Amino acid sequence: MDRLLVAADNVLRTLSGANHAGRASPSQHLGPDDERLSEADRRHAGGLMRVNHVGEVCAQALYQAQALTTRDPRLKQHFDRAAREETDHLAWTQQRLDELGASPSILNPLWFAGAFAIGLVAGRIGDATSLGFVVETERQVEQHLEGHLNALPAHDERSLAIVRQMKEDEARHAVDAQQAGAADLPPPVRWAMRAAAKVMTTTAYRV
Repeated sequence: MDRLLVAADNVLRTLSGANHAGRASPSQHLGPDDERLSEADRRHAGGLMRVNHVGEVCAQALYQAQALTTRDPRLKQHFDRAAREETDHLAWTQQRLDELGASPSILNPLWFAGAFAIGLVAGRIGDATSLGFVVETERQVEQHLEGHLNALPAHDERSLAIVRQMKEDEARHAVDAQQAGAADLPPPVRWAMRAAAKVMTTTAYRV
């Protein structure tokens, strides 16, 4: 019951934007960029950072579901630790959206529910499969963040600093999950995950 209450609290904080980062934002040392970004640049950066914010909403859902379903205390700690770092990402991207005058996706509850369901199913199948979903998810996110480093306006230093740190963290999460005993997912599952991610990123850029 305690774990369910904690999970419910995390859901509310994730969807309400009430999460707080444990680490300072990578953009903290950079000055304001109001005069350097055109309105078009600001809209484009806002769309990309909205996509990144959605990715962190989904990461919270995935890790919370996996922490609920695993019976291995060490693995639960692994998921909880990764979720805390993803909370940093969630707070950083929320802050950047505010700075850009952009809003989070109105479909965040849907994205959260879908990722949570995937985490529950993977966890029920077994810890190795659950970790396999983490590896594949983090690898796809890392690739997607690399694309954003190229797509963001070159003078949007604040967004770029955040995305670089996120990419570094996601790569480490994939390695950690692999070392913890992740199973390789079948190709059709990986393809389905990529297709779902494409729908999510395309939609979240706009709404």
